[in-house]
Amino acid sequence: MKEAYLYSRLEDNKVQCNLCSFRCKLADGKTGICGVRKNEGGTLYSTVYARAVAKAIDPIEKKPLFHFLPSTKSFSIATVGCNFNCLNCQNADISQYPKENAGAVVGDVYPPEKVVEDAISAGCKSIAYTYTEPTIFFEYAIDTAKLAKEKGLKNIFITNGYMTKETIDMMDGLIDAANVDLKAFNDAFYMQICGGARLKPVLESIEYMKSKGIWVEVTTLVIPTANDDPAEAMQIAEHIYNIDPSIPWHISRFYPAYKFSDVMPTPPEVIKNFRQIGLSIGLKYVYTGNMLGDEGEHTYCPNCGELLIARYGYEILSYAIKDGKCPKCGTKIDVVES
Repeated sequence: MKEAYLYSRLEDNKVQCNLCSFRCKLADGKTGICGVRKNEGGTLYSTVYARAVAKAIDPIEKKPLFHFLPSTKSFSIATVGCNFNCLNCQNADISQYPKENAGAVVGDVYPPEKVVEDAISAGCKSIAYTYTEPTIFFEYAIDTAKLAKEKGLKNIFITNGYMTKETIDMMDGLIDAANVDLKAFNDAFYMQICGGARLKPVLESIEYMKSKGIWVEVTTLVIPTANDDPAEAMQIAEHIYNIDPSIPWHISRFYPAYKFSDVMPTPPEVIKNFRQIGLSIGLKYVYTGNMLGDEGEHTYCPNCGELLIARYGYEILSYAIKDGKCPKCGTKIDVVES
């Protein structure tokens, strides 16, 4: 265990965690909503520090990040635990493990130094804190990110965005890119499907990360009957546009998982329609996810329509961007290439 970052001591050995937007107040011996931050004697601890339950070498496109270090590998790690309890979670076996096993923690001891060493040995250009919510293993992620930076690696958060501004302030200068799940555009979805959360903190996180110079991409998983209303797609697209029309928006097809195992997969035409809505609002880069072979996997010049990056799933088939510009019309393309 490691003493947590970003918490306040209260009276009677109570503490308040200031890491995520739930801001849990915990009596002595109690654990936060994430299942992995525990008050012991008036000190808040991370119970999952350096306890990796998953590690892999992924194409960065899998995160998904399409405009940040394209066609590179990202060394990906996670611990158990999550501050959400999404009914559709595809990684529920690890994200919900502490909650479903009386606070038990599993995972190999894997210190930050070893993570960085293995990432370099594998030829990765970045380390991704992913699979579960990296906010809940923040100490592990940030300590690793500091070492990674010293070795010239980039750092990536794949996150639900439900963190505080204090957390983003600590990420400043260490976390280079983030893909934020914007799961819906209403509080009811966040309350009922994500476990009591709210929409506003996620919207604030996207904007605040962007203001800090973190490269941001946004993902929305479209679930039939839950968040598949075109009017909601328009709200999401407009909100992203008002922050920055160059933010890539990934619209992913849902497949049955966890407690939504009886919900049908999203019809492809719904995903295609969402993409067209995003483009019609003025977003420059809108992608379809979990739809192999769809034209929405590709990157096109927002000015002339030239095909710039052809993809099939996570594989890049061709890459035509030259010196950060469209080779046909010279328009600057919003992409971080190194």
